[in-house]
Amino acid sequence: MRAFGGGDDGDGSGERRRRDPVGGTMAERLGVLLDRDVRRAARAGSSHDWDISYAELADGTRLFVKALPRGAPSSGVLTAEARGLEWLGRAFGSPALDVLAWDERILVLPWVEECEPTVQAAERLGRQLAGMHMTGADRFGADWPGYIGPLPMDNTPSDDWPRFYAEQRLRPYLRRALDQGALTPNDARVVEKVVDSVEDLAGDPEPPARVHGDLWSGNVLWREQDAVLVDPAAHGGHREADLAMLALFGLPHLERVRDAYNEVAPLASGWRSRAALHQLHPLLVHVCLFGAAYRTTALEAARTALRGG
Repeated sequence: MRAFGGGDDGDGSGERRRRDPVGGTMAERLGVLLDRDVRRAARAGSSHDWDISYAELADGTRLFVKALPRGAPSSGVLTAEARGLEWLGRAFGSPALDVLAWDERILVLPWVEECEPTVQAAERLGRQLAGMHMTGADRFGADWPGYIGPLPMDNTPSDDWPRFYAEQRLRPYLRRALDQGALTPNDARVVEKVVDSVEDLAGDPEPPARVHGDLWSGNVLWREQDAVLVDPAAHGGHREADLAMLALFGLPHLERVRDAYNEVAPLASGWRSRAALHQLHPLLVHVCLFGAAYRTTALEAARTALRGG
């Protein structure tokens, strides 16, 4: 468990750890987790396998709460998200949103009052993203089991990015999509060619970067002066992957983000030609989650990657 307004109770045996946060209303559960008075909490919807709530403390502080539904089995998904945000947040000038509290069933974040994106905020995001990437990671992967959305993601550390990407980012989701019937055996053969060719397609070696890992535009929240990142699949990875995913679904002022990024951490020659290679992983994840609607886009990315852009 993590909470603002103080850490755990020394040896972890204090009242906040002994009480069970699963029972009771959401306000009661948050009160236990935060050790604060909660004025109100209201369910605002759902996303994948978890409930989304809005909450307000007695002092007026507003919160965003993601929680496993009552009675649902515990999983590592919220732990992975919290640990990922905290890890990204330790990078200098990181744009990752602060984590206020978490346990294996609840994640509490500050409420973000979103604004229209501005050029200034986009340029700041580019510089912050470069700084976060440059903070680096010990190895490719992470020290905790990963998730991307609700799907498990193998974070076993590796020193070999092409092998890591092929075997831990592409092949598992290819197999899952094939097993689900969202891809045909002929489709799978196209993607397998990419899996077998990652080392030849990857460009010059890059050191492990501290990446968000699921950086589509919906995980970028714009504020008045800047932007913050949420819902990561954080790990040590290839920095071009975050930028490729921003381009995949579009982002306001994307060129300004990239230009500002390049001023701080110039991208390697040929990065545009490798975008499809990096986009193939999230597209396979989308095929697994949403079915054949993403089949054509995923196969086109695979063919583009094989052509070298």
